[in-house]
Amino acid sequence: MEEQKKYHIATMGCQMNVYDSEVLAGYLESMGLAPVSEEADADILILNTCAVRQKAEEKVLSKLGTWRTLKENSPGMLMVLWGCMVQQEGMAEHIRQRFPHMDLIGGPHVLGRFPDLIEEASMARTTVVSVEEGKREGRNIPIKRGHTLFAWVPISYGCDNYCTYCVVPYVRGPERSRPAAEIYEEVEKLVQDGYLEITLLGQNVNSYGKDLENKVDFADLLSMISRISGLLRIRYMTSHPRDFTEKMVHTVAQEPNICEHFHLPLQSGSNRILSLMNRGYTREYYLELVNTIRKAVPNCSITTDFIVGFPGETEQDFEMTKGMLKRVRFDAAFNFIYSPRRGTAAAIMPDQINSLKKRERIIALNKLQTDISQEINKQLLGTRQELMVEGKSKTDTNYFSGRTRTNKIVHFLADEVSKGSVVTVEIIEAKAWTLRGKSI
Repeated sequence: MEEQKKYHIATMGCQMNVYDSEVLAGYLESMGLAPVSEEADADILILNTCAVRQKAEEKVLSKLGTWRTLKENSPGMLMVLWGCMVQQEGMAEHIRQRFPHMDLIGGPHVLGRFPDLIEEASMARTTVVSVEEGKREGRNIPIKRGHTLFAWVPISYGCDNYCTYCVVPYVRGPERSRPAAEIYEEVEKLVQDGYLEITLLGQNVNSYGKDLENKVDFADLLSMISRISGLLRIRYMTSHPRDFTEKMVHTVAQEPNICEHFHLPLQSGSNRILSLMNRGYTREYYLELVNTIRKAVPNCSITTDFIVGFPGETEQDFEMTKGMLKRVRFDAAFNFIYSPRRGTAAAIMPDQINSLKKRERIIALNKLQTDISQEINKQLLGTRQELMVEGKSKTDTNYFSGRTRTNKIVHFLADEVSKGSVVTVEIIEAKAWTLRGKSI
């Protein structure tokens, strides 16, 4: 009897990449392959890449170098480089020449053609490259979900914003919304299969539906999905502040299964830098939006993203960013050093900031946010929080782990509780990034 072939997928980048890897895994398992945890044991080895930051790109190139030895030891192994990185202009050809041991190089646009490309690569004598524009598959694709309780569901692909620092519109193409009925059908099927929490995905979920004939907007879609019986929690990402409407805020406030967590990437506290970034809003607009949200959803959490060291960012601009962090008091902020990406407008802007200055600024911003997060979480001491149990804590198996509706991780002591159950805990310890509790 022929031994079953095996695959291994390594994923970098955002949640959309995680979803794409679930689709790749679904295709491979429909072709009869089984997953393995070790790269060396795979018959098909896939690296699904990210293009957002230079550091991620450098990690990919390093990994491909180590794979050369794997290929020498197992010549029959099929090696695949996938994702956003190879979609950049000239990158696929660069990879093909530098790493000829790769069998297939494919971008996210051709995800629906993956089985055919694998077959082509298995017979070809040279690297197969496919990064052309293609139609994303939506309905009836095989998906191997990475979790049994939580599922990612894309509602749109691509992006139309063209922020000057971001390569996403160039590698994932223009924004395309999936039909609302198709999304509803997918979520309903997931709930029937036992999934309790759904995260709706898009590069900008708030602009969902602008390209659809029936003009269903994101608030309408949220309302539709919230009525699916058995769906306990709905999350979504990522939101662009410019397109976050009052209708959306009130939809979150009114629907009991939409989580009270708002992730609103601010990127900078300086109006001058926001304009250079082409973000389409001002700090004043952002503050007004935060005020609207907190009035409608008083116990919500608000998190954000910042980029430090954007070209031309002065000390005054950076102080404005710190000032916004202090004024809004985010529950958490994900701070990144600006990374020039080839093909973006910011990459050729004057007054690029040196690495030392960038590092000084991100250390200062991280320290400030850590202190604020600690202060906010301390206010939860003694409160009761509703958690969905995710299983044993990864850091201490004496504890269970769960997440609040506001997306805070809580490790708690309890008698045996089942994964997926909803429990109430009392918060007894508060740190900047995690909470500890005891079951009530």
